[in-house]
Amino acid sequence: MDKYKALIGLEMHCEISETNTKVFSSARNSYSDLANSNIRPVDMGFPGTLPVVNKEAVRKALMASIILNCQQPEYLYFERKNYYYPDLPKGFQITQETKPAPIGIYGQLKFECNGEEKTVRINNLHLEEDAASTDHFSDSSTIDYNRAGVPLLELVTYPDFHSADEAVAFLETMRSIYQYAGISEADSKKGQIRCDVNVSIMDKDADPTNEENWGTKVEIKNVNSFGGVRDAINYEIKRQIELKEDGSYDQMEQQTRRWNEETGTTIYMRSKVDAIDYKYFVEPNIPKFRIPKSWIEEIKHDIPSLAPERKAKYIKEYGLTEYDATILVKEKSVSDYFEETIACGANPKSASNWITTRLLGYINKLFISIKDVFLTPKMLKELIDMVDKREISSKQAKDVFYESLDEKKDPKDIVSSKGMKQNSDDSEIRSIIINILDNNSENVEKYKSGRTNVFDFFVGQVMKQTRGQANPEMTREILTEELGKR
Repeated sequence: MDKYKALIGLEMHCEISETNTKVFSSARNSYSDLANSNIRPVDMGFPGTLPVVNKEAVRKALMASIILNCQQPEYLYFERKNYYYPDLPKGFQITQETKPAPIGIYGQLKFECNGEEKTVRINNLHLEEDAASTDHFSDSSTIDYNRAGVPLLELVTYPDFHSADEAVAFLETMRSIYQYAGISEADSKKGQIRCDVNVSIMDKDADPTNEENWGTKVEIKNVNSFGGVRDAINYEIKRQIELKEDGSYDQMEQQTRRWNEETGTTIYMRSKVDAIDYKYFVEPNIPKFRIPKSWIEEIKHDIPSLAPERKAKYIKEYGLTEYDATILVKEKSVSDYFEETIACGANPKSASNWITTRLLGYINKLFISIKDVFLTPKMLKELIDMVDKREISSKQAKDVFYESLDEKKDPKDIVSSKGMKQNSDDSEIRSIIINILDNNSENVEKYKSGRTNVFDFFVGQVMKQTRGQANPEMTREILTEELGKR
């Protein structure tokens, strides 16, 4: 790689999941394991059916466009992209392509990669309908039309990435934006995110702004995970460098390939020497409509705090480290859990410590979401309070924490049922200690003569008289203080 530079562009597809219905029909826009349960005649392209634009889908698409610093159009058009495939029952896709402008053009986004700030240019962002999903088996194929007509945002970047790390960092940033803005769950497990990757290489010292220096572009279609994007890019860069080194790179045609996860390779699909003629034309059943500037301003005002704003708040207002703040904001569900814990009155640093070290470790081990855990933010706050008030020790709290998660029990009930609550009454513990010291003057003298192991004898006597409920830390502090007086 020392002699070459990679040019990487992304086409990121993300379903808008936060709408009640699909983009052009009244079918429910919700994930379902039951195939073909969320469909209407419009989705199936039945004769006589007409599309109706989902205003909320347009609003969320405009919000994404604004966040990406794109230009928004004065008028919104939809067009037909004509091609046949079994997962496209109408024989065309309603999308945006050739008219004055789609939902957003010529934007840019700053993102962080390995501690450095990067900037990527956005070519366009357009709103369209998703196709159905197809599953291929050894002897048959099945089609689930639940996905047909789901609102889909396609984001197209310029080839501004130079490594797989940069590309994946950008995708993670976009997923965060979609989640924090309430545009999409952006859950790859539900097929809500897919990505096409364009890769080429050029001489390292050549000017990347001059397109004549660019190498032959290879498109890798429908990569379904960020890990897959990383591996596909790294493999394709390696493959193209090998072609460059053996002299056959210049004969390589522009092409489309697919990523094979099992073999860890990209596989040739078809040539892309000629662009496919989709015969775009304006969708005749959806008239163009004007986007009022007042609506744009209203949407700008509705953009919630995104991950960078929350991270800055956690560092500045709560005194968290940059490392902990970064972990907390990576997933919106985790950040929401932390914020709700704070809203319940928990100390921010204590809440952060419990969530980042123990709770995230627990859910990552079990491959579950923080939304699935039994322990609520209110319960966590109460557990933290019991430690802060010295009602239970830190070790006890840890045991209670995991028992609560595993057995689905309220931490307070666990502490109560097991008699774990500690006595942290200063005056009561002090009185007990003074009485023990008064009745063990010989051992007091041994301690003062340097036999410090006697200290544990006194601690044991306190625990015996309090049936083990005296706060150990407080007991040691008061005992040290009282022995110092003698």
